Amino acid sequence: MTSAPLPHAADKIPIVTASNGQPFMPCDAVLALLRAIADSCRTLADDPDCDLRTAGAAIDVEADALEARAIGHTTETP
Repeated sequence: MTSAPLPHAADKIPIVTASNGQPFMPCDAVLALLRAIADSCRTLADDPDCDLRTAGAAIDVEADALEARAIGHTTETP
């Protein structure tokens, strides 16, 4: 049985394209991201099978997902 991959938390973060063509995250989105990271660390702290490497790997996956979306919101400016 194959299940669909879980969505990334980073997929819920709003990204807009600024007037200079660069991706931009509103402050409230950054705060939500940081709180989600903190919450994940607390959750992993209670799991005897997880350590900081596991947390770091999970954060890297989310960062990759967010970076891919940011690239999609980048435009060339004259």
